[in-house]
Amino acid sequence: MIEQALDILSWALLVAGSLFAMTGGLGLVRLPDFFSRLHAGGITDTMGAGLILGGLMLQSGLSLTSFKLLLILLFLFITSPTSAHALAQSALAHGLKPLLGRGAKEE
Repeated sequence: MIEQALDILSWALLVAGSLFAMTGGLGLVRLPDFFSRLHAGGITDTMGAGLILGGLMLQSGLSLTSFKLLLILLFLFITSPTSAHALAQSALAHGLKPLLGRGAKEE
């Protein structure tokens, strides 16, 4: 009974993570400017990968594999937001301005 519940929960996490990742990919294609795309990619990358890795940890059980997956998850939670922030700061420093409001014109 517990194994079936863990199986259902892990598959739910895997499906939810996949949906977050696909939504982020769609956001990268559809959003209007660099900063919006960066936000979509950074947020959904962290959340999608986190949910997928959580589902994989539940599938692998308490083992060395789940410990390695946990280390990957911690690495992603640190590096993904940091790299998105660094990219945004670099874009601002080099003069790229975000679009403000719907249909705003760049000056």
